[in-house]
Amino acid sequence: MSPPVTATLSRNTTAPGIRYRVLGAISLSHGLNDMIQSLILAIYPILKAEFALSFMQVGMITLTYQVTASLLQPAVGLYTDRHPRPHSLVLGMGSTLCGLIVLALAPNFATLLVAAALVGTGSSVFHPESSRIARLASGGQHGWAQSIFQVGGNTGSAVGPLLAALIVLPHGQPAIAWFALAALAAMVILWQIGNWYKRQHLTRSAGPAAAADDAAAAPRVLQRTVVRAVTVLLVLLFSKYFYLASITSYYTFYLIDHFGVSVRSAQIHLFVFLFAVAAGTLFGGPIGDRIGRKPVIWVSILGVAPFTLALPYVNLAWTGVLIFAIGLVLSSAFSAILVYAQEMMPGKIGTVSGMFFGLAFGLGGMGAAVLGAVADSQGIVAVYKLCSYLPLLGVLTVFLPADAERPARRRAAARGAGAAAQSQ
Repeated sequence: MSPPVTATLSRNTTAPGIRYRVLGAISLSHGLNDMIQSLILAIYPILKAEFALSFMQVGMITLTYQVTASLLQPAVGLYTDRHPRPHSLVLGMGSTLCGLIVLALAPNFATLLVAAALVGTGSSVFHPESSRIARLASGGQHGWAQSIFQVGGNTGSAVGPLLAALIVLPHGQPAIAWFALAALAAMVILWQIGNWYKRQHLTRSAGPAAAADDAAAAPRVLQRTVVRAVTVLLVLLFSKYFYLASITSYYTFYLIDHFGVSVRSAQIHLFVFLFAVAAGTLFGGPIGDRIGRKPVIWVSILGVAPFTLALPYVNLAWTGVLIFAIGLVLSSAFSAILVYAQEMMPGKIGTVSGMFFGLAFGLGGMGAAVLGAVADSQGIVAVYKLCSYLPLLGVLTVFLPADAERPARRRAAARGAGAAAQSQ
């Protein structure tokens, strides 16, 4: 695997336009990273039975993982904005590898929390720097590049429950150790990506226009406008990731408890949702490049409300249909939100990426813990009735500043497409 990746990345070092091979490599790494993360979520029924956990304890595992990631990601992004570390991605994946081994051998609940914290630490290093690499390889098509990067992660998240059903469910908790091979493969790829990133950083640092590159991508915005926009985006992230926490942490339990399906069937249903998330992510970025970020955010958050409001009251067949629609529509928002924020604060790619990825993980973790308490006290169905109203917060999108960057993005995308065509 290593030599082809090396050759692929080196050929893109000086090529103009969007670097699809680099984006493919970082997307694949994202897929392996998030496959490991979703594996933890998918084996919750196994862990709950093995260790006699309550729903609150299940939520605490998610909280430990997500809060570890969320607290560290902004700090990692801020540091790497000032001091780039091309090979830090390998170190982050090494922490994830250690977490997998601990999870496979964990004898008690406390050790499960340690494993979750190690995986969360790896994620905190991976996301800010890999998002920066995706933007660096974008050729000006920032939304499209983020979608390629994000769809890798979402595809990995979708595959995780499927592999859990095929590998971990028949063979038990120790079979988790086999997924260490995925972490090792990701480390090999990330080392090569780090080499490419290092060459790019040296080349950009040597050029007089390098420092102005990101700052020129968007005009400076008044601080009060930035504060207003970020506040609205944070509320929208709260809506999105609290609802996602209800699915990723408790959807399998909902299906088992409400419809009496088997664990394997519930995991396959979770795979369907996560597959829809991957598909929706792929569309959100390029549509935002073409028509603007704000319309995508409108449709993605508020547009999913009819489906979430109906979900707790339908049968199993319609549950599958609605959950696919929810995943498809809701997932298109994040690339648009992230690039919108990056354009509001040009030159702070790592800080913005770390903050928004960190908040996404943190809100998901808090949501899992809070909703776990609701499930323990009022039942699992109450979780979905309560969360069904969250997408209505999407009306706050009206307070976002106008998406004034669309003309500049179109010109940049046209230049990138022309350069790519000439290079071919």
